[in-house]
Formats: sequence, C-alpha cells, structure tokens
Amino acid sequence: MRHLILVMCLLAGLLASRVSRAQNAAPAQPKTTRILFVLDASGSMRAPWEGEQRWDVAKRLLSKMVDSLNAYPNLELALRAYGHQHENKENNCEDSRLEVAFAPKNAAAIKARLKTIEPKGNTPITYSLLQSAGDFPMDKTARNVLILITDGLESCKGDPCATAVALQRKRVFLKPFVIGIGAEREFGKQLECLGQYYNAADVKTFRTILNDVVAQTLAKTTVSVNLTDEQGRPVESNVNLTFVNNVTDLPEYNYVHFRDAQGKPDVLDIDALQSYDLVINTVPPVRQTNLPIRPGRANVLTYKTPQGTLWLQNPASSPNPYGTVQAVVRAQGNPATVVALPFGARQKLLAGNYEVELLTLPRQLRRITVKQGQETIITYEAPGILNIVSDLKGYGSIYHLGQDEQQTWVHNLPETSSKVNLPMQPGAYRLVFRTKTATGSQFTDVRTFTIRPGQTSSVSIFGR
Repeated sequence: MRHLILVMCLLAGLLASRVSRAQNAAPAQPKTTRILFVLDASGSMRAPWEGEQRWDVAKRLLSKMVDSLNAYPNLELALRAYGHQHENKENNCEDSRLEVAFAPKNAAAIKARLKTIEPKGNTPITYSLLQSAGDFPMDKTARNVLILITDGLESCKGDPCATAVALQRKRVFLKPFVIGIGAEREFGKQLECLGQYYNAADVKTFRTILNDVVAQTLAKTTVSVNLTDEQGRPVESNVNLTFVNNVTDLPEYNYVHFRDAQGKPDVLDIDALQSYDLVINTVPPVRQTNLPIRPGRANVLTYKTPQGTLWLQNPASSPNPYGTVQAVVRAQGNPATVVALPFGARQKLLAGNYEVELLTLPRQLRRITVKQGQETIITYEAPGILNIVSDLKGYGSIYHLGQDEQQTWVHNLPETSSKVNLPMQPGAYRLVFRTKTATGSQFTDVRTFTIRPGQTSSVSIFGR
C-alpha cells in the first residue's frame, strides 16, 4: 500500500510530459504516454512462488497496477503475452500475441484478458519484441514505454538485446524495463542488456519494483547543469549542451546553456527513462558519460569547464600581403584539430595547453597555455615580398635557412614560370632552380636571399 501511495503521489503532477526529441519544440498539448506490458506466459510461469504460481502473482499485481492507472489522462496501456497459445512440446517460437491494444482507460479489458490466459509454452522474447514494434500507434509525439515481465531467458535462439537496441534506434520505444521474477537462476546479466533490469526474487520485491517502474515512467524529471571555473564558481554559460542517448548514440536534446540574472542555470525537462552522456560543446568538447539522473527529481549536475580566450592578432602592417591567414589549433600532444580560425578572430578555449600552427609561409608552430578568464594573444611578424623577376619554365624550390645553414623546404615554384610575387616571413632563404631545357643537374642555379618585414626582395635566376 505504501508503494501504491508513492505511485499516486508521483502521478499527481504527471503526464504533461514535455519530452522533445532533438528539436526541443514545446508541444501544443501534453504528450501521450503509452505503456506496453509484455508478459511471460510460458510454461515455467506455473512454477510455485511463495505458495502461489508465478503466473497468479504476476496477473494479480498487474491487474492492481492497471486499475490504479485507469483514471489518468494522456495515458494508454496495452498487453502483449507470449508462450500461452501452444504447449511447450510444440516448440513454437512465434507464440506471441497482442491481447489488448492501446486505448485510454482500458484497465477492465486488460484485467479480463489476464483471467483467461493460461501459461503453456516457450519463451520467444526476441520475436515478441519484434512484434511489439507494430503494437504502438504511428505517433512520433508519444512516449512509448515497454515493460517486460519474465521468469526466464530467450528459448528460441534469438538475440533480444540486439533487437531491443535496434528498436530504440528506430525510436519505436524508449529504453525498456525488464523485471525478472522468481529468479532462482542468475539470469539477470543476460537480460540487463535489454534495458533497465530489476531482479524480483520474491513477491514483495516484485510488487515494489512494479510500482517503482511505473512511477519512473510517469514522474516528471528535470535537470539543471552548472558549468564552473577552476575554483568551482558557476560562471560559464552560453555553451551548447547535447544530451546523447548512450544506448543508440543519437542526440536526444540540444540546449544552449543559460543563466538567469541571479546566476542560476535554467531547468530542463529530460526524459529519465533513457540513459545519457552529456556533450558540453566547449572547444574542445567535454563528454560526461552515464549522467546520474534520478527519475522524479530536480537533478543538479555540476561540471568544471574553465575557459580562456585565444586572440589571433594580425600584425601591424596594412594591407596584409597574405590576405587572410588561417591558424590550426590542437591540444598539445594530440594531432587532432580542435579548431581552425582566421587571424583577427577571438575564440574561447578550455583552459589547457595547445599548439597553434600559423599558416604563414613558412608555417610557424607556437605552444601556448590558455588560462581561465584570461586572453592569450598570438601574432606574427609582418611579411615581406619575394619578387622573382625571371620568367623561365623549370623546376625550383625555396628553402628556409636555419642558424647553422640547415635548410628546410618551404615552397615549390610553378613549372610554367619562375616569375612570382610571394609574401613570406622575414628570414634567410635559398632558391634552387633548373630550367626544363637544361641538359644536366650541373646547370642548377642556387641563390641565397633575405626577406625583411614590409620590404620587397628581388631575385633573378638564369637559364643555362
């Protein structure tokens, strides 16, 4: 009775369930919640359980449950049973039927049908799951919930776990509830992959679990997300939050984080029947796995996301002979690109160590540390211009010269003409060139030159 009262209390503010899949659009009217009870009526359900058959316990408690739900708006129930049409010796693996279709206030129909069903045969869980896909009406706005009550494992060589995930991916139903009753055998680990598994080893526990599962289904759940700096102060905001279904790996909700004038994060309606990872789309993003969301509660989750700002500052020269220069940002020690930005841009980054590659000529690599609440500035020297005045077809390259005359390749000249006007970073360089008409490598022309900020350096090469 205590658990039934709990259910009634949780239901009192229910069923204006405002779950919005991915688009987050507020519905014009409360969503319909549909609960399909998939009930094991195989031969093993005749086994004794605390002075009764398991079947008698299951149908009695289920009858009481549907009775308590009958008066609630925006709620429809249905009943599918399996293993009750053919004897076990027939080994029928398609023994599953929708006994009562979805409808409002249909507790009487479900109770009446439960009285006539007799447990007999196999346990075709996979087939029943597949058939349940057609039990739910084609209504993309509804919340479809499946509660499987069974005392045994799949007996028809199907793969119920893969089937359950596939149907969740197709959004046929949310993450199922699985209640294993009279579980003398430890078969829970083989069924928990189906969804949220509960082990009802005795009648009292079964009653409690059934009440709690339905309460979870119907209770309103909210989540607030606090994004803090390194000291735990809730100051970060305006970041996209993506709640990802961690069974299907599909996004369920996208919200741009908001704080009110008092600094409090807003309250989000989240369907607690699914399990989530949270992707905090800072740069780079942060992924929090298996969010501890408690159904029927106002959950507050807190994560550190300290951020600073990177400013790619153009050099003082104007106009810039490069035009627009890009920079590639990577986390230090990780080759993956975090973000690519043009100079002149400001970008928030998570506090940490980064490598910034400047796509000047030659490219430059800078190592920086971004600190919470601070701005880190990167710029580069104003470029000069290399002017090659010779108009020759051939093969040539430009090399940057280090302090000890080490040369590093920088640029290849076009084969159609050596004549170029090329912006480059200040420094010492070497040009190596051979014309197409030259009759040997010994006719290679080598020139050394210097590029100075804001100045033009002219180089001539000769065909031989």
